[in-house]
Amino acid sequence: MPEYVRVASKKEIPSGQGRVFAVGDRQVAVFNVGGKLHAIDNRCEHQQGPLADGDLDGRVVTCPWHGWTYDVTTGQSPDDPATRVACFALRLDGDDVLIALPEAPLDGARSEP
Repeated sequence: MPEYVRVASKKEIPSGQGRVFAVGDRQVAVFNVGGKLHAIDNRCEHQQGPLADGDLDGRVVTCPWHGWTYDVTTGQSPDDPATRVACFALRLDGDDVLIALPEAPLDGARSEP
């Protein structure tokens, strides 16, 4: 069973936005899509751009450096299905946002509302 660490309270991640948190030795971007949180690797596959700083349009974040896009619910690029970033298991404990330590990344991890 993965070990989870607290990164924030849910209210610290506004709807339609992303925030970056250190989880173990990784930077994890957490996005709020209509009240549901999703966690992906913060580094774009192209040139390691900071995805949490990108614009979120629905479920798709656009890397602020060169415009690569990723579905934050699956980590997959809608433009290139062979390109994806890691997803991380995320759960809520009351208002606390908990993310599984990076040793346990899950492709297409689903989060709790």
